[in-house]
Amino acid sequence: MKSTTRKLVAAGAMIAAMSLVLVACGSSKDSGTGGGDSAKGSPAAVDEALQKGGTITYWSWTPSAQAQVDAFQKAYPNVKVNYVNAGTGNDHYTKLQNTIKAGSGAPDVAQIEYQALPQFALPGSLVDLRQYGFDQFQSAYTPSTWTAVHAGDGLFGLPQDSGPMALFYNKEVFDKYGLTVPKTWDEYVAAAKKLHQADPKKFITNDSGDAGFTTSMIWQAGGKPFTTNGKNVTINLADDGAKKWTAEWNQLVQGGLVSSIPGWSDAWFKALGDGTIATLPTGAWMPGVMESSVKAGAGKWRVAPMPTYDGQPVTAENGGSTQAVLKQSANPALAAGFVRWLNHGDGVKTFLASGGFPATTADLKAPDFVDKKSAYFGGQQINQVLTGAASTVAPGWSYLPFQLYGNSIYGDTVGKSYQAKSSLDDGLKAWQDALVAYGNQQGFQVNG
Repeated sequence: MKSTTRKLVAAGAMIAAMSLVLVACGSSKDSGTGGGDSAKGSPAAVDEALQKGGTITYWSWTPSAQAQVDAFQKAYPNVKVNYVNAGTGNDHYTKLQNTIKAGSGAPDVAQIEYQALPQFALPGSLVDLRQYGFDQFQSAYTPSTWTAVHAGDGLFGLPQDSGPMALFYNKEVFDKYGLTVPKTWDEYVAAAKKLHQADPKKFITNDSGDAGFTTSMIWQAGGKPFTTNGKNVTINLADDGAKKWTAEWNQLVQGGLVSSIPGWSDAWFKALGDGTIATLPTGAWMPGVMESSVKAGAGKWRVAPMPTYDGQPVTAENGGSTQAVLKQSANPALAAGFVRWLNHGDGVKTFLASGGFPATTADLKAPDFVDKKSAYFGGQQINQVLTGAASTVAPGWSYLPFQLYGNSIYGDTVGKSYQAKSSLDDGLKAWQDALVAYGNQQGFQVNG
């Protein structure tokens, strides 16, 4: 699914984040990794629970959720799944954290984005699925998504989808203004200048400041700004990767070459359809969004690999989520069975049928998926590009153990650089300082 980081409401996210981190630092029970569960449960217990049946509650916002629940209950008629859409992004996380803090009311299974997973897993709120033998499924998933469902020593989900980044571009605009699809970021900046000079109402892309986009772009540039070892956290938003990105993106922001239209707004969808915005560097989940919400762009858009800094293929993830089993679950084996079916069973087919982009290597290699032609994208076999991106995600990325809080203050730090069209390096420094101060206040040992 698309990254709901773009939709987070700062105040609510901060409340949820502060509660989570306080739980992490104030409790020694199930500390850190959830590894205390490793002696409980077994793979056989999952099969037995599925046959015995029972009732579980599932919180999710994905379009495929109801269809997956229906298919699961058909396969396991003894199991009743109460599906609840508690809201997307921040609304979902705030409600989930409220139930965790209260000690009751949490679902058995909850949708959690990769970037949010450590903030729920490290305090010990989720079940470590290694006890059910889920670690044996590693080869079924892309390396980046498999890493994303881990926190500390624990495994807290199976990857549902992925968002390897690619460059979506409006071929009609490119042809009209004589633009060549850029292979490097230098070429991308040059195209931005050429387009905006030819028509000041046209922009190479939009970017009004988004934490999820920034971290993905630093990831693609080879940056590793966040490292965590227990309660020891290091933050460096001025590493070589961050500097590579800002060296290019400062030219766009300070030069007024990117539109300030906010993502996911009505104006944004309109701009994608009428050619005001010419490209989107974004995740592989984007085709479904465009087909449903940018109908005026049908036939105009194409997909290419992400530009890079040296012309060699490399990309990053942007978005993606998993399902986790909550510690409050009265039947964790049954809940784990549901998670296994969703992301390592027939549930994957239902998810893909709704337009999801897979994390499973088998589906990423399936000819009927890879070679499928897209009418919206002018008959292009776009999945050839997108599955290629999935195999070139830079390794070694990790999020903060308080990433939701970090995202919530992004607008007050880096966001100010966007507003003033000033150096993003200064904004990243302000963000880092705020993150270091917050982390230390919450009991982490943060260096930065």
